[in-house]
Amino acid sequence: MSAAQPTEGAVHVERGAATGTPARRLPRRLLWITLVTVVLALVPLLAGNFTVSLLNDIGIGALVALGLVLLTGIGGATSFGQAAFVGIAAYATAWLSTTQGLSPWIGLVFALGLTGLSALAIGMLTLRLGGHFLPLSTIAWGLSIAMLFGNVDALGRHTGLSNIPALAIGSFSLADPRAIYYLIWVLVGLAMLFSHNLLESRPGRAIRSLRGGAILLASVGEDAYRVRLTLFVTAALLAGLAGWLYAHMNRFVSPSPFDVRASIEYLLMAVAGGLGSLAGALVGSALVLILKNGLQDVLPLLTQRAGQLEAVAFATLFILLLHFARGGLMGFVRRFTRRRAAAAPTREPAAPVAPLPHRKLPERGTPILSVTGAVKRFGGLVAVNDVSFEVKAGEIMGLIGPNGAGKSTMFNLLTCTLPMTAGQVRFLGHDIAGMPQRKVARLGLARTFQHVKLRPHMTLLDNVALGAHARTSAGVLKAGLRLDRDEERQILQEAQRQLDRIGLGDRAHELAGSLPLGTQRILEIARALAADPVLLVLDEPAAGLRRKEKMALGELLRRLREEGVTILIVEHDMDFVMKLVDRLVVMNFGSKLVEGVPAAVRADQRVQAAYLGSVV
Repeated sequence: MSAAQPTEGAVHVERGAATGTPARRLPRRLLWITLVTVVLALVPLLAGNFTVSLLNDIGIGALVALGLVLLTGIGGATSFGQAAFVGIAAYATAWLSTTQGLSPWIGLVFALGLTGLSALAIGMLTLRLGGHFLPLSTIAWGLSIAMLFGNVDALGRHTGLSNIPALAIGSFSLADPRAIYYLIWVLVGLAMLFSHNLLESRPGRAIRSLRGGAILLASVGEDAYRVRLTLFVTAALLAGLAGWLYAHMNRFVSPSPFDVRASIEYLLMAVAGGLGSLAGALVGSALVLILKNGLQDVLPLLTQRAGQLEAVAFATLFILLLHFARGGLMGFVRRFTRRRAAAAPTREPAAPVAPLPHRKLPERGTPILSVTGAVKRFGGLVAVNDVSFEVKAGEIMGLIGPNGAGKSTMFNLLTCTLPMTAGQVRFLGHDIAGMPQRKVARLGLARTFQHVKLRPHMTLLDNVALGAHARTSAGVLKAGLRLDRDEERQILQEAQRQLDRIGLGDRAHELAGSLPLGTQRILEIARALAADPVLLVLDEPAAGLRRKEKMALGELLRRLREEGVTILIVEHDMDFVMKLVDRLVVMNFGSKLVEGVPAAVRADQRVQAAYLGSVV
């Protein structure tokens, strides 16, 4: 399945003019949404019972597939157990409404609550697993939950529960497929809208950054495990909503529709439609269920082994899909529409809002970071050996040395990416040695990366807005219901301000992956500045840059120093650093070689020997 997973940025979402983002395509999108809505509304009036029932199944499947688009396509966590969550909700509402005689609407609350708690417990146990272990664990609990349904007397064992009451709104019964049809598709539309709003928000940017790795999210003050767990529960709740509808539409539940085979079918829906597209959930559900019904009609006319051949036919179609359209049908469609969308649309400026609160920076010359006796051992290798230095507010300080000197290890100790073997690091009076990286980031230490960590399919604006994550607080529910719009406008205004600050303001809506390396490094600095840091720590920002790019980077850093930003540069390019910094610490073979102003360091024979291999 991993071969079919696109990057997070394949998610096709746009913003409206209220946030100062692309607006030209919005009327076209509204036109399509209106057209689809009108068609769906007219179907029960024009189509037969079979078509209406098939569309009901497609809507229920789309809810589960939508959760998988969020979880697998965007979050990168493959699940083969979503059918189990459908079953938990279906059995929960069936049991409550049949054996306890309570309303199916109370059953909805009970079903979603039980599904959410189950997902929370399962997620806490499995989501820390990496690699192929996570998908394997989803198969394990998917099998166990389906087996549980078939072995509990209160749930009817393998015969299931029947005579489940139909839904009703007041005196109006939804027992007829045409009646429940409208409820199903209203809920599908609301779920799509909720998911769209979620992805276009503060938590949505964190979700779309999950594929960038835990270190990236920790650098902006967020916990990747917490984001993934929240996403896991959200996907399970969408499956739970589908299970509630399934139980009261079919009015009968048994274990077989909720086993691992059903989970694979739901995952196939998401892959077929496009794991990176919200609309792909709907398209994929329609494709899989229409093909499934078509094969069930055609294969019995051709052979007596229709059941076995149906599985072979689906496997063949799936392989062909992975081979020719890994982005699903929606990805295939976007290949033909991308050229039209390539021209930058006209953008309306956003109305100014109150800025995000800013930190009170320490006075110039005040020590803000002190390292005392730092030691880091990897087995018998001493990578950092008793290093001490201090960084003062308002200066640019360089930490330099030849390749293998221990600079990157020292950088990781300062940012708490690695634990120290011995020694102490204090930042703004806090002992941060051993503190989680996300907490250090929230204290005001922002960083960039030696190997650029941008989300290439997110815009420059969204990449920089991610840096302000720790300065705001809107969660999934608030974002999905669009109750976060004021805060979102503040975030985007701050991101635009930082882009203007580094000279990229007019390119805010370009994709970050389209930038050259030098501009990407500058964009990373803008993301770090969006965190409103006390200390900006740059990991080899000049690596791989050409001379003009280095000159532009140097000018930017000098300008930031004049604005009061404190900067620590870890770098091996001595010429670049010498022209820029106020003070230098030189490392060699894991130890501090010398500390001082650039002129004195350059003249030091030990430094010349370390860089040139001999005393000059």
